[in-house]
Amino acid sequence: MAEVLAVRLTPRGGRDGVDGWALDADGRAYLKVRVASPPVDGAANTALVAFLAKSLKIPRSAIRLAAGETARLKRLELDGVGPDDLTRAFGPRP
Repeated sequence: MAEVLAVRLTPRGGRDGVDGWALDADGRAYLKVRVASPPVDGAANTALVAFLAKSLKIPRSAIRLAAGETARLKRLELDGVGPDDLTRAFGPRP
């Protein structure tokens, strides 16, 4: 089963990086990520997948965009990744 990761993406963020975890209005955790790519023709989504793959040391093919292709809040499915892997790469969830 794939781990589901919620991400709030900021395109044209000046650099690729993680700004930490936050909680949405319902108390669900999401990861704040910024990428330098613009939100044009899926470039920011592609940069997000590449950044997460590099950070988690998994192939890009192990990451699927499940929801939010054009929204800032996205849901990704990560194959071969568990909660401990996310904590190691991005710190503990709130």
